[in-house]
Amino acid sequence: MGSLSRSSKSQRPATTGLARAIADFAHSDGDHVTAIAALSLHRRSSPTDPLHCIFNLGLGIVAQGDKQVMLGEEVISYGTGQSMLTSIDLPVISHVMRASVQEPLLGLMLKLDSQRIVQMAAEMQLPSPARGATYRPISIEVLDDALLSAVIRLVKLLEEPALTDRLAPLVQQEIIVRLLTGPHGPQLQHLAANGSPGQQIAKAVAWLKQNFTRAIQVDDMAARVHMSPTTFRQHFRAITGTSPLQYQKQLRLQEARQLMLNQNVDAGNAGGLVGYESASQFSREYSRLFGAPPQQDVKRIRLAG
Repeated sequence: MGSLSRSSKSQRPATTGLARAIADFAHSDGDHVTAIAALSLHRRSSPTDPLHCIFNLGLGIVAQGDKQVMLGEEVISYGTGQSMLTSIDLPVISHVMRASVQEPLLGLMLKLDSQRIVQMAAEMQLPSPARGATYRPISIEVLDDALLSAVIRLVKLLEEPALTDRLAPLVQQEIIVRLLTGPHGPQLQHLAANGSPGQQIAKAVAWLKQNFTRAIQVDDMAARVHMSPTTFRQHFRAITGTSPLQYQKQLRLQEARQLMLNQNVDAGNAGGLVGYESASQFSREYSRLFGAPPQQDVKRIRLAG
């Protein structure tokens, strides 16, 4: 099993200000939505069990604590003072490794807009990635001072609701510019480079997210992004850590879980709404992914909350 880990102890930017800004807003454990639609803040007072989830195109930052993510067979660890860029929507297993009441995990997730990234890269006339350059759908880097400063300013805008709508887009644009020109830049440039495998698979993933309830043919998806079926399967697995059909299955099951949790849809209807024709198949695949049948899993989550 492969692993990717960067030490957060030898190089730690001054993230105290960011941790304080997050703590001022996120007073209790949980995932906190904010007045800035793309920004969520996160707090945990103890380590968590592994959780299946979808990471969207975005920037994750740990201001305090440590996390671990599994992408396919790869284990990725990151912690205080590090940033994680996810340059394509990915099904992962994520959990908090280090957190306590005295020193809770404090972090944030900022979703990024692929069209704004492509537009900004074009306006800046950034070079295309070198031929043969390795593309990583998740990259971990030490948080540099300039990016840290911009992120702190974005979080602190939550204290000024009268200014948030006008200033947040400007700070978000600055963050994209700093990502494109900083250590994460090569990975974002793969997304922006016309015709690159990263961009083509990103298009396929975007289509899958819009059409996951439909029966799909992998050959048709390959044709949609102008790849041969074999090449498409190879690039899809290399980038997302899974096959197109397994990716679709995870999208369906994640959506069914949210329907049951947030809209009180019963298990039988949830399976049908996300594209399952067989209730028994839905229950079987749900149990395999989440470790318990639908009703039992939802009850467990509610009790834990």
